[in-house]
Amino acid sequence: MSEDPSRPIPPASDPAVQAGVAPTTSTVAPSATPDPTVEAASDSAGPDPAPEALRGAATPNVPPAYLKAHDSAWSVFGRIFAARARALFDRAGQRITQRTLRIGVSARIFHPEPGAKGLRGKTLQYLEESVAHWVMSRDVIVFMIPTVGHQGMLHPSNIRLRDYAKQLDGLVLQGGADVSPQSYADVTTRPEWPGDRVRDMYELELLHEFIEAGKPVLGICRGCQLINVAFGGTLYQDIATDVPTAQTHVNDQYDRLRHTIQFPQGSTLASMFPTRSEALVNSIHHQAVKVLGRDLSIEAVSADDGIVESIRYRKAPFVTGVQWHPEFHSAGGPELLDCTPLLDTFLRHARETRF
Repeated sequence: MSEDPSRPIPPASDPAVQAGVAPTTSTVAPSATPDPTVEAASDSAGPDPAPEALRGAATPNVPPAYLKAHDSAWSVFGRIFAARARALFDRAGQRITQRTLRIGVSARIFHPEPGAKGLRGKTLQYLEESVAHWVMSRDVIVFMIPTVGHQGMLHPSNIRLRDYAKQLDGLVLQGGADVSPQSYADVTTRPEWPGDRVRDMYELELLHEFIEAGKPVLGICRGCQLINVAFGGTLYQDIATDVPTAQTHVNDQYDRLRHTIQFPQGSTLASMFPTRSEALVNSIHHQAVKVLGRDLSIEAVSADDGIVESIRYRKAPFVTGVQWHPEFHSAGGPELLDCTPLLDTFLRHARETRF
């Protein structure tokens, strides 16, 4: 019997063939029919990746596309190190520049009264509230700086005033007792004007240390007079006595007494208050600059009598003294000079020189 050529030949491994039995339709393997579901899934996966792409992904010597053609391991490491260093310095710079300013204020001194009991028999150092609040109004921290290292100290310490100058950002010399004539090589003309020699020595050293540290200094009233004395200047011990033609600069009204001042053309105060050539300030002093110290310039004068009202040390970024009390101005009324530009200039120098 001839074989039907259209009928498929079963493989030799088929059990029916091995048994010598002619294959039937039930023993012949059906032809493979493509599964449309499988084909659809295969088509959605997209074309097979090219052999070159597979070889490149598996080869470690081929650099990532984001690297430059000439990059080496060292150049990449250098860029990583530089980026880390920049981030570190940026964070450190922010911490330094944004740190709250720390301003020191010199202490007023109450000396023990003979025969007094309690606190009046002790040396007291204190801070006038308004000057502290005036400085703090610009969101800075205020520290009162005590005297240190004086003879007879009950509790010796290695801390010196230069340590305060290093740690603080600026100095305010507040008002108070007269500067002693001894401090500018003069003789006391009236027994009621002896001044405070102990405080003079303490504040003169404090002023010197802050200038040496490159930190700004703002002197108020007595502080202005002390800056003049520190550079070899002298004072009128009593304006009414030494300058009879001068207007009244102090009376029982205390900070309610006012007079007009003028800013010389070209002075730094004139640049701080560019819209005005004169201003109204309070007047609470019976002493004033007589002979101007070396390297100092006059920043303001009393309009009626020419008494010096402000001075500046020219060889430092900011060492300025004003004869009036700016800390009392805001409570005195809007007619008084708004001294915020003066305070802001002082604090700006404190921030710029803190390094």
